[in-house]
Formats: sequence, C-alpha cells, structure tokens
Amino acid sequence: MAAINDLVNQIENFELRERIQHEINRMNKQKKFGLVFEEHLPECTPLYGVPVRTGSLVALKNGDINNLYTVLKMNKKKAMCKKHEEMEITEFMIDELVSVAKFGDPIYPCLKSIDSICNAPDSDLWHTLIEADNYHALQLLEYLYAGKVDCIYIDPPYNSGAKDWKYNNNYVDDSDTYRHSKWLSMMQKRLRIAKKLLNPQNSVLIVTIDEKEYLHLGCLLEEMFPDAKIQMVSTMINAKGVARDNEFFRVNEYIYFIRLGNACVSSLSLPDEWRGNIKTSTTKSVRWGSLMRSGSGSSRSASPGCFYPIYISLDKQRFCGAGPIVPIGIDRKTVKHPKNVIALFPIHADGSEGRWQYSRDKFLELQKSGYARISTQTKNEATIRYISKGWQKKVENGQIKVRGKAVDGSLILNDEEYEQEYVPCNQWWISSHNATEFGSKLIQSIIGKRFTFPKSLYAVHDVLRFFVSNKPNALIVDFFAGSGTTLHAVNLLNTEDGGNRRCIIVTNNEVSDNEAKILTKQGYHPGDPEWEKLGIAHYVTWPRTVCSIKGRDVNGKPLKGNYLGSDIPMADGFAANVAFFKLSFLDKNAVALGMQFKEMLPTLWMKAGAHGQCPKLDEDEIPKAIIFPKNHFAVLTEEDAFPELEVQLKNHPEIDTVYIITDYEAGYCRMAKSLNVKHTYQLYRNYLDNFRINTGRN
Repeated sequence: MAAINDLVNQIENFELRERIQHEINRMNKQKKFGLVFEEHLPECTPLYGVPVRTGSLVALKNGDINNLYTVLKMNKKKAMCKKHEEMEITEFMIDELVSVAKFGDPIYPCLKSIDSICNAPDSDLWHTLIEADNYHALQLLEYLYAGKVDCIYIDPPYNSGAKDWKYNNNYVDDSDTYRHSKWLSMMQKRLRIAKKLLNPQNSVLIVTIDEKEYLHLGCLLEEMFPDAKIQMVSTMINAKGVARDNEFFRVNEYIYFIRLGNACVSSLSLPDEWRGNIKTSTTKSVRWGSLMRSGSGSSRSASPGCFYPIYISLDKQRFCGAGPIVPIGIDRKTVKHPKNVIALFPIHADGSEGRWQYSRDKFLELQKSGYARISTQTKNEATIRYISKGWQKKVENGQIKVRGKAVDGSLILNDEEYEQEYVPCNQWWISSHNATEFGSKLIQSIIGKRFTFPKSLYAVHDVLRFFVSNKPNALIVDFFAGSGTTLHAVNLLNTEDGGNRRCIIVTNNEVSDNEAKILTKQGYHPGDPEWEKLGIAHYVTWPRTVCSIKGRDVNGKPLKGNYLGSDIPMADGFAANVAFFKLSFLDKNAVALGMQFKEMLPTLWMKAGAHGQCPKLDEDEIPKAIIFPKNHFAVLTEEDAFPELEVQLKNHPEIDTVYIITDYEAGYCRMAKSLNVKHTYQLYRNYLDNFRINTGRN
C-alpha cells in the first residue's frame, strides 16, 4: 500500500488524485478475509392487490421491476407517471401498472384471509400458510415472534443456473456473471431476519443445499452465526443418480444444521439403515460393561480414589461389600481383608494396576440398585460388570422392563421389546429420503403433475424429528415453503406422537416460466385472477395442504396406502387446521387513525399465538371492548371502556394477551399494570413504531 500511496502522490491533477485516494481508502475498509460478494441493487417487490394511487411507486407489470415511476396524476383509466429520478413523464393505462416496494422502504404489512381448512374443530391449534415475498413476510414474523421460534427449516433455490429463482423479478441463469453474489445477497437479507426469529437459548436453523452453493452458504452461515454450532450432513436424495455433463452422477445434497444455545440432536429410535458404519453404542441389548476403566486415565495413579477391593463370596455368587481405598504407596497385597471373601482389585491383563469406573461410595450405590453384577465368564476368578447411566435411565423410565433380581442382587432385564435410540452419523443413505419416490411421486398422487423436485416427505419429517421430538409445542417456520412439504411433515409428526407443534410456511405465487409465456400470449398479467390461480401458493401449496389433511386427492378420491414406518392410513388425513393468508399492506395514516382495525385482526390473532380459528368482525361498528375467548386475546378500542374490560376479563382466565388502543402512553402503562394478563401491547403505536424503526436496518 505504501508504494501505491507514493504513486498516487505523484498525480498532478488534484481532483483526480483525491478521487483515486478516496477509492483506495474505501477498498482498504473492505473485508480481506471471509466471504466477499457484491452488494446488488435493492430487491423490489411487486405488490399485486395494492391499489395504484397518486404518489405510488409503480412499475409496468410486464416490464423491468427496476424501471420505477412515481404516479403524478390519475383519472379513471390512465395515470401520468414520472420515471424515477428522471424528468421523463409518460402516460400509462392503470391496469398496466403495479405498486412496488423497494428493499428498505417502510412497509406496514397485514394478512388478508384467502381460505382455511378446519379438520380438528375441538383443537385450538392452527397452522398458517402465507402467500408473500418471503422478505416482507419475515419482517412481519419478526414483529410477531422475535426470539420465539424453535426451528426454521428452509430449502432455498439452489442457484443451479436453471430458471429456479428470480432476483428483482428476473430469472438468474448460469450466464449471469454475478449469479453467486446475487444469490448470497438474497440469502443474507433473509437470514439476517431469520436469526432474530430464533430462540437464542435453544433453537435450530436447518438449510438444505446442493454443490452449486454449499461452500458459499457455509461461509455465509459461519459469518452470520459466529456463536452457533454448525454441522453439515450429506444425504442421498436419488439413489440412481442424476447425470451431469462430463461429471460424476449426483446422488446427494447437503444439510446445514445451525444450533443456537442449548439445542442438540435428540437420540431417536431409527431403522437399521441409519446405523451406517457405526460399530459401537448401537446394540439393541442392554450392555453390561466392565467396571474396570480402560483406555486413557485407566491407571491407579490417574484416580487413586478409585482403587479399592470389591468383596464377593467364595462361590462367586454374592456381593459382600467393598474394602477401604488403598492409598498410593501402599502395596495392595499387604492389605488385610475379611475372611470367607474374594477381594477383587482392578488389575489389567498385563498385571498393571488400574482403577474402577466409580469411587467406593458410588459403587456401593450402584450395586445396591442392582446395576452391578458378578461375571464368571472369563478365565479370571471373576469380573465386575455394570450398566452405564444411559441404560440406568432407560430402566428407571420404563423403557426397559425389570423381570426380577439375580442371586447377586443385579437386575434381570427384559430388553426384547426395547427400541434403541441413538444419534446417527453424518452420511445419510436412507431409502425413504428418495426425492423421486417420496417427493415427486407422492405429490403427484395427491395433486397431479403440478410441481417439480419436491423434497421427500420423510426426509423433512426425519430432519425435524432430531430437534423437535422432545418439543411437542414447538413453533416451526419455513419461508421457502415450495410445495408445502414442511407443513405436511409437521402434521405427520404430530399425528405420530400426539404433539401440538405449530407450523408457519411462506411461499410466493410465482407461475412457471412456461405458464408465464402462455398466459402472456393470452393477454394476462401477473395479478390477474387467471394468472394468480396457477401460481404455486394457489395451485400447489394450498391444494396439497388441504388434500393431505382431508385424506383425499384433488379429485376427491381417498389417498392410497399408509405413511411409511407407521400404520397411519393416508386416507385418514390429519386432525389439523390451517389458515391461508395473503400478505398485504396498510396505509400508516389510516392505521394511526384506527380505520383499519378489521384488516389488522389476523395479525393480532397471530401475535396472540394463533389460538382457535381467526376471528372476524362483520358489524360496521367496532365494540369498545372485545373479548375473543377461543383466541385467548382481547382488545380495548376505547379507553373509557377499560372498567368494562376489567370486569369481563375476570370471567375469562384463558385470555393471556390484551391489545390497548390509545395514544396516551402513561394511560396505557397504568391500564396494562392493572391487568393480570401475560402480554399487553399498545396499539397502534407498537405496530407502527416497529415497522418505522426497523425500516432498512435488515
């Protein structure tokens, strides 16, 4: 750098010298290690369904989303528009335009109800499908559930070079020299918010990827989650392999696990094919190990307190207690023992002195509980064997039955019905994870040929199980939902173990490239009903969700067969409820004036925990105090009705969230303090401040 600065100082033109020096200084501040990628133009999102108004930022529906215009004036059919940051003024037909949100622009999201399915009317558990650009959906979810999510599972676009994803509303193909940095820019923005959703004390982010971006993704995750524990697993998705030009066939992909706080992999009862090359700790029978320690730290000197004699009867049938610890320097052969007993010391096969696994007092507790036994199956006079803490817990919690006790007091165990639980290795070759058989063919049997390359249902089911099997009330989010496999897997998992896990999935409503060309030729535009009904949310994700819950295909015929590894008929469906929403946007001034309470009601319902079916208000006049007992929340719309609300809440202990609409903060604090509820929020300040303050910071 010194040489470069010397050369710069030789430039006579002052302005040129200053400009070059400025650029050098800027380059010096850039990251020199780690993942470096270009920052691209901010993403723009077309807001179909948001009316075009005077002052709106718009683009042409069939044009470049980055060619932005501001609407200056409108009549019934036409709009006069000024091109963004230019003086050019053009007239367009209003139905040719779409409102646009730029990345970082303030947005005030709401949820517009599209449909719902209630197949468990007695349950207050409701899943949610949100049709939206996932960045804006994540902004809403941050307001609703920051720090409350247990598991995020995503299967983002793999950036394969095919037309599998768009940046700024344009497909990114393999000829784009900025393909990788555009993908990283897209992922970074979303992961930054996703991180804020996760419970920092105990949660996991799971991301699937293939070889095109796994290195870049790994670096990005290391950078964004420096305090997390990160591991990558390789998993088979197509045993036959997919041909690559002049390359090895591809049979696998990768899964990143990013564990926050105390999150850990749960041991599960798994089929034998999960064992892979594991040779130890996978026995299905109770393992009675040697009480004498082996390996490192197994000498007498390593733990002097664990060198003592264990006494057994002369017939080697009964325990007779234990002698005192023999200190270092004292020859064990000089120690006196009671008559009519055999004194067993921890002596290795080569004659060297070792140590027991436990101290004298701990051994006596172990023996008294029946977890130690005398073995005479060796050439030595006898050995002592025991079962480890893990096996002891399985006995105590009833996983392994006790038949009785042997003569030496050890437990006689029945492990014939025991299903061993363990953590597998990181190379998965599991037949049920085949994406062709249990992804493509499965979804085809439900909704027909509407979606390519879905994940195997059982691959997602198994991945989730490792982290939420011990969390029956987990909140699970997938913001690259695709065909809806994650929600399907959560319903299956809940049915298997009686869990009450809630799932929120997000997908856009893009149509395929071929469908877009056909629709365009027919004169349709994005946002038109004919276009939207073929989008993924309406044509794939929602039908699959409804059909899997009802147990019927799109033609109303019962689904065939059982779910793998269970006796659950697919035709039985699931006892589950799902609400289908589209993300829309509100006018902040109308919100502040209390003119959009009904539009905000689904958002309030979700923030309160999404209990029961999302409520609706049909009447024109909004009551001053509203109680939603089945939804566990209440709303005070007029301050003078607070005494009335207090009285009503005494009869509804199930209410744990109250929204208080007031501009007077001191009054809000006073009212909130007097209410005996878990959560209170000030409207509309809490909502407006959240999206105003957080604008652009993600």
